[in-house]
Amino acid sequence: MNLQSIGDAVITTDAAGRIEYLNPVAEKLTGWAHDEARGRLVADVLNLVNEITRDPIDNPLLNALQRQEGGGAGDHSVLITRGGQEVAIQECAGSICDTQGRVIGTVVVFHDVTKERRLKRALSYQARHDPLTGLLNSREFDNRLIAAVSGAQSGETSYALLYLDLDRFKVINDTCGHHAGDHVLRDVTAVLQARVRASDAIGRLGGDEFGVLLERCTPEQATHIADGIRQAIRDYRLEWSGTRLSIGASIGVVEIGASTESVAAVMRAADAACYAAKDDGRDRVHLYEAAGDPARYRETQWAPRIERAAQKNWLELFLQPILPVAAGSQTTFYELSARLRDDDNRLVSPAELIRTSDRHNVLVSVDRWIVSRTLELLEERRQRSQALPLLAVSLSAASVNERTFSDFILQNITQPDIAAALCFEVTESEVARSLANTTAFMRELKSRGCRLGLNDFGSGLGSLSYLKSLPVDFLRIDGSLVGHVVQHPVDRGLVEAISRIGKSLGIATVAKGVDNDEVMREIAGIGVDFVQGQVVASCVPAVELART
Repeated sequence: MNLQSIGDAVITTDAAGRIEYLNPVAEKLTGWAHDEARGRLVADVLNLVNEITRDPIDNPLLNALQRQEGGGAGDHSVLITRGGQEVAIQECAGSICDTQGRVIGTVVVFHDVTKERRLKRALSYQARHDPLTGLLNSREFDNRLIAAVSGAQSGETSYALLYLDLDRFKVINDTCGHHAGDHVLRDVTAVLQARVRASDAIGRLGGDEFGVLLERCTPEQATHIADGIRQAIRDYRLEWSGTRLSIGASIGVVEIGASTESVAAVMRAADAACYAAKDDGRDRVHLYEAAGDPARYRETQWAPRIERAAQKNWLELFLQPILPVAAGSQTTFYELSARLRDDDNRLVSPAELIRTSDRHNVLVSVDRWIVSRTLELLEERRQRSQALPLLAVSLSAASVNERTFSDFILQNITQPDIAAALCFEVTESEVARSLANTTAFMRELKSRGCRLGLNDFGSGLGSLSYLKSLPVDFLRIDGSLVGHVVQHPVDRGLVEAISRIGKSLGIATVAKGVDNDEVMREIAGIGVDFVQGQVVASCVPAVELART
């Protein structure tokens, strides 16, 4: 083999570890010419450190000489060149032996992986952070909270959790639009970062909800910090197109200590304290007290209320049209969701209903009600000899993993035309929780004639791998990507890539969150098959479907 022309760097030494040869690539990466390096100890030329710890790395050539382990490729190796520059490399080394098996030299092969490692870090960052604010996303914040609860239970340290819900944020979106809302969320992020330590964790948990995890912080200290945040947000003013608007924050504070039961208990307490702050008139800080008046924590009572509403058929079913982008398509497609009315007879949003149901382990009851009502709607149309639309039903991980729920669906899908009118969807995060169970269940549904969808596609790094496991018919692209295709080239590129992948695999794509004409025009140009959002059609009661 001609070592002068290969693309990898190559260094060889004699049995004493002195360099005999560097090929041109090795010369370029190390900064050492062959004639200058020849005869020098390899450690003088191949100076390696760990990019994370900055500790020196045992030279792989010396290990090979001594026939020690560690001659394989390194994942964090950085080469310090002769000029002091750093180059991320991946290397492997081996010994050169004579016919009697004696080591007479070594060879190391390495190549520059700076770009690959930079991309890997970028992808890892995106998987753990909210794209709009740069804060931890809800999944990563949950991981930090799990670790905090575990540490507190073992007595290692104590924590406090702040749960923030912005007041009057909807007014910003309704008055000035979502661009202004995004601007406010970024400004609130700056407020939070300025008032907590760098070691504390801040996460965006929902549209206008934030969490702050404070380490080694007493309830009194946490309440003081929360009040400072509240005042700063109250003093904030948005100047937008001649309009001057203000917001506020209701903040719940929860102590995490040795007696903390679980992460779920912490989040229930945080939600309850935040609701109590809102009940006090908003723009308040409320410290959760387990022995306090249970009436103040009404959200914790929602679990039996939701379950009872599902059993008594008190929930209300809504649908949102999903329209084809191409003219002439005959597909009639809707997404279904459940709503519940609160004490003031106002409809609770699907997101809030799902969040509360999930945290209190009653989401399976809600999913069962939605499926039952969907089957009734389709059967009613079938009895009237009306065309059956395609109805998308999202399933939670809890439902997919509960055997009685799976049996319930499979036992009730007996008619081929009913099955063909159903599209069952799971989200990436739900697939990640239990890939084996989800795959088996979805394949069973597919065999019955149902169609399958992967919801919030593109929100995580596992997107493409799930396409290999699930026989999906639809990819519903994550709304956080769709909503930014006009302003952010990276998000647009991701949406376009998903559209192309879908077309190459014969999978239809749906763009969620198409809420203005600019986004609609951009999505149409990209080539997505279906669109869904406020600019297309709002949610309407499902009874409207029964009347048409």
